[in-house]
Amino acid sequence: MRKALIVDDHPFIRRIVRLVLEKANFHIAAETDNGATALDLARSHVPHLIVLDLSMPKLDGLEVLKRLNILGLPIKVLVLTSKGSAFFADRCIRAGAIGFIEKTEDVEALTVAINHVMNGRIYLNDLNANVATADNDTPSDLQLIKKLSDRELRTLQYLVSGYSNKKISETMLLSEKTVSTYKTRVLNKLNIKSVVYLAEFAKRNNLVE
Repeated sequence: MRKALIVDDHPFIRRIVRLVLEKANFHIAAETDNGATALDLARSHVPHLIVLDLSMPKLDGLEVLKRLNILGLPIKVLVLTSKGSAFFADRCIRAGAIGFIEKTEDVEALTVAINHVMNGRIYLNDLNANVATADNDTPSDLQLIKKLSDRELRTLQYLVSGYSNKKISETMLLSEKTVSTYKTRVLNKLNIKSVVYLAEFAKRNNLVE
């Protein structure tokens, strides 16, 4: 029987995903609410499929994808997230995911996504990306966002969520000086003057929940 690992920090979501997977004849090898444990479970169980959230404690979904690639395990990954942005879909696929679906989709869509992924076909649900366009001389929001590294993107998300530099450093296991450097890079790369405007930018482009 095919094995699956469920990774999401919301128990209700994990329960729904479990029911869908069991109906699709999967054995649930394990489930967890954080990315660090997910990597340990992936190594020990080597499931056929991981259903992975993006926003989680310890390690976020993008970092998990990156580390799974380094491990070289033969695991298919379907990202299930509330971050309904074409930018996130693109970054997840580039990081190694085979499918990307929003949590706002219904159970039937999740079943279709699982089938696509298990058949080795990339699945992207219909994304109405709210990405601002620009004239030929000014980069679009999407072009600016693509300049951010994964850690810079994560720093952005914590900043607009109200985290202090100290709290971000503790969460990301970095020094406050490094966090301050990331903060400066984010503002410079996005051509934004302050964190106040950064919050507006993030909301406009669906970068935060």
